[in-house]
Amino acid sequence: MAARTMKKADVVIVGFGWTGAIMAKELTEAGLNVVALERGPMRDTATDGIYPKVLDELAYSIRRKLFQDVSRETVTVRHGVNDTALPYRQLGAFLPGTGVGGAGLHWSGVHFRVDPVELRLRSHYEERYGRRFIPEGMTIQDFGVSYEELEPHFDFAEKVFGTSGAAWTVAGKRVGEGGNPFAPDRSSDFPLPPQKRTVSAQRFGEAAHKLGHHPYDLPSANAAGPYTNPYGCQMGPCNFCGYCSGYVCYNYSKASPNVNVLPALRLAPNFELRANAHVLRVNLSGDRRSATGVTYLDAQGSEVEQPADIVVIAAFQFHNVRLMLLSGIGTPYDPATGKGTVGRNFAYQNMATIKAYFDKDVHANPFIGAGGNGVAIDDFNADNFDHGPAGFVGGSPMWVNQAGTKPISGISLPDGAPAWGSGWKKAVADNYNHTISMDAHGAHMSYRDNYLSLDPTYKDAWGLPLLRMTFDWKANDIRMTRFMAQKMQRIAEVMGPKALRVLVKNLGEHFDVVGYQTTHLNGGAIMGIDPGTSAVNRYLQSWDVHNVFVPGGSAFPQGLGYNPTGLVAALTYWSAKAIRERYLKAPGPMA
Repeated sequence: MAARTMKKADVVIVGFGWTGAIMAKELTEAGLNVVALERGPMRDTATDGIYPKVLDELAYSIRRKLFQDVSRETVTVRHGVNDTALPYRQLGAFLPGTGVGGAGLHWSGVHFRVDPVELRLRSHYEERYGRRFIPEGMTIQDFGVSYEELEPHFDFAEKVFGTSGAAWTVAGKRVGEGGNPFAPDRSSDFPLPPQKRTVSAQRFGEAAHKLGHHPYDLPSANAAGPYTNPYGCQMGPCNFCGYCSGYVCYNYSKASPNVNVLPALRLAPNFELRANAHVLRVNLSGDRRSATGVTYLDAQGSEVEQPADIVVIAAFQFHNVRLMLLSGIGTPYDPATGKGTVGRNFAYQNMATIKAYFDKDVHANPFIGAGGNGVAIDDFNADNFDHGPAGFVGGSPMWVNQAGTKPISGISLPDGAPAWGSGWKKAVADNYNHTISMDAHGAHMSYRDNYLSLDPTYKDAWGLPLLRMTFDWKANDIRMTRFMAQKMQRIAEVMGPKALRVLVKNLGEHFDVVGYQTTHLNGGAIMGIDPGTSAVNRYLQSWDVHNVFVPGGSAFPQGLGYNPTGLVAALTYWSAKAIRERYLKAPGPMA
């Protein structure tokens, strides 16, 4: 029994990152009384992003100031069902955020849409390559929603984010000189032009073009100029300070819930944001078919019940899945039988990196940068090439994304360079300003034995089971990444470096949590049109508890080549529209 019960709200939202902020704005505009609960502290750009205090690599990049405290709550990790899972106690491979803004505060700003093929991945591969092309045990499936349905929401999200970029076609007509020729059609151009290209982006683009590829400017939620979004929130032009990923943007140039949504929400009398409110569970009715609200711990550690007619679980991917499991929403997934849906289809992202080291006449100036700045190619993303001879499922964009190389964590040296002493210092001096890094962000597929569940042994600081991550790399995804590394290496060679360092996984290599890879975690509460294989329907509504909605990367049936934020935002607007136009008129299942 909670120590205190609050006044009933129309909607309670768990988490206040991008999904929670978008839902709050859309549902307050519909006239609903909305309470948002964020487990971490209040974060405000005016105070948390104050210059020059925020430009502190030790505090933010090394000591992880904006990220989850894994001493109190974390995940356990194992490679297979016969292994012992151990807690992830030092942040490494992925970096869940905490506090108001969530991962939307510490992200870089790369803001893609989605390749339409990836929304109907299984259907597409079966149609083009046949069912047997998909490896046994791979459980990819369609999202259950089309690009055409989501396009208006991609468009609006870009306007809210103040996204900089260049379109290829708008309303079926070719526009401008830039853009990605593989991109689907758009209803309008980007709200801001592309950011200026760095030296590294220019050289990558020129080399890719020489090889017959199609370079384009990365879509970036780092404002290329002053901008006011549809909510009346203002952004300043990015000054390429190089402190984006993992930092609060002191210049109000990087899109975040704190800058692009919250200032407007604060004006709404029917909205309340409570920080330091750690949700323990979603409370269910006697028949367990509807939610009655949530129970959370306040800043003093006291239990509080927040009743509500609608519950939106809008936390980070891991936390969405864990809260559903802790609350008994849906059936936990069992890899032995393939039955159950909550925890199913956990996926990640598989990356390859090439470091190119140049002579001293090439000045890359890596200390400047913007989180979403760069040049990319999509020639090998999605299904933009023939996968038949390649023999794997999935693709990857490749890019130079110069976000700002820091002096502590960003030093990269060629193979064979000394690791210490005067020789190391000389190598740093010889290479720092003359190094260009490029990446392939590979789509990661889902498999029957990669999943999430509650750990039977380890608990958090409040006595609740931790989430257990059973995950390892598969041969399909490593083959894909090695293929991409070969293509990317050819581009790097055309750029004319004196040395290259290729960082790519080998077949049989296991997942390792030590080094950072990406925070693009997917699945576990996936969307679809079949309640037997998905936890939420195409509107992100729980199949089992009709007044619970679960937006976020947890809804992705498998990983994408693109960064997920753009699709996460569009799906959240899509879900909010369904709530406003359908659910409120007739509460109940919408499938």
